[in-house]
Parts: sequence; C-alpha cells; structure tokens
Amino acid sequence: MSETRPRVALFVTCLVDLYRPTVGFAAIRLMEDAGCLVSVPPVQTCCGQPAFNAGDRGTARDLARQVVDAFGGYDYVVAPSGSCAGMISHHYPSLFEDDPQYRAKAEALAARTHELVSFLRDVMGVARVAAQYEDAVTYHDSCSGLRELGVKAQPRALLATVEGLRLTEMADPEICCGFGGTFCVKYPDISTRMVTDKCHDIAATGAGTLLAGDLGCLLNMAGRLKREGSPVKVRHVAEVLAGMTNDLAPIGEGSVP
Repeated sequence: MSETRPRVALFVTCLVDLYRPTVGFAAIRLMEDAGCLVSVPPVQTCCGQPAFNAGDRGTARDLARQVVDAFGGYDYVVAPSGSCAGMISHHYPSLFEDDPQYRAKAEALAARTHELVSFLRDVMGVARVAAQYEDAVTYHDSCSGLRELGVKAQPRALLATVEGLRLTEMADPEICCGFGGTFCVKYPDISTRMVTDKCHDIAATGAGTLLAGDLGCLLNMAGRLKREGSPVKVRHVAEVLAGMTNDLAPIGEGSVP
C-alpha cells in the first residue's frame, strides 16, 4: 500500500532545541496523531531571523540557503513558533532577489511552511485533542504568529477541547511581551517595562498557567514572573495540547532565564 500520509518536516527552532526539547516532541505527537508522517531533518540550522533583524543580510542569506536545502521535498514544513515560521514564510524570498534559482526554492518553501497550531487546525482540520489539564489558563498572542500568520482563534479552539482547562483572557493578550528577539538586548529598559506590564495583565486574570506558542516570549515572561515571585506556571501550548505536562516542570522553574 502506498504511503498517503502527508510528509511533514519539523523545524525544531533554536530555543526549543536548547531550552525546551519537549516542545518538539509534543509537536511530533500532535502531528502524528493528526495523520502526518513526521521527519526532523538533522542538518537544520537557525532560520536566520536574529541576523535578519540585525540587518546582517549576508549571514541571514547563508542560513536561509541551508534551511532551503534541508527542507526541500516535504509536503509541509511546520515550526512550533510563529516567529520562525514567519521568517521562513514571509521573508526568505526577499533574501534571494539576485539569485533566481534560490528565490524560486525559497518561494516554494515559504508556501509550504506553517506555524504548528494553525497547521493542525487550518491544514489538517484537527477539531479536538485528547488531553487533560486541570487549571485556569491565560493565553498570550505572540507578535509574529498573530500579525504575520494570523494565529489567534486556532489555539483557543483546540484549548477549548482540553478536559479540565478553563481559559481566562487577559485584558490585552495581543500586546507584545517585550522579547522581540534582539529587541530585548538592544533596548533592555523598554523591554523590561513591557514584560512587567504584561505580567501585571497576566496576574489580573487569576489564571494559574500562562500559555503561548513562541518559546522566546515564554522564556521572557517566565523570567519576569519568577523575579516578581509569581506562582503562575508557564508552558508552551503544544505541551498542553499533546497532554505532555505530567512530571514536566513549567518553563523557568528552578532558574531565571
């Protein structure tokens, strides 16, 4: 019998690889449960977004070329991160304006690249998950996922099917947390004020858990919540949707990122 399942390549992301590999395993579980044949190309590198945002187009182009080569031949490329998925799907083609061959490859890759939760809902048609999480949660809309990829309703729709989970919205869930990749390094005072305001918004919900779809935002908010002595637990949305929270410490527990 021929293989009819879509062939999906997981773009792990640097932060997931270095700080929270369980997010990658959760993504694989969710996609396999949805009927996908998932691979993890071993030669994948950084998507190049930090260099791109810093204006180093040469380095960004070199990294993008490696990603384009590593992820060719798959039906879809999926990342558990709106920022990395946004970089590949929205900015790669512009890096190869003087290279028609690679521009065509980058455009093809861009068209096949998706953020994880939007891929599950919008492409694979996943309507519910078989997971349980007993807590009130609040959800932060990460900037790239929201503004570049339109990720808003999809995570909330799937979270609504998690047994025991109660979603309590922030007053301003769409406001930036202040991470912004290199932004928090270049403008630390502004970034700190932004994440402090965000943490006050989180606290006002009374939720016991904070969720989001980008690990950079989660690390940033987890660090500030810990510094303020907050009891709020921080998790990637994929971990909750995949039912992979038992015996898994919340993000930032035990250390300040």
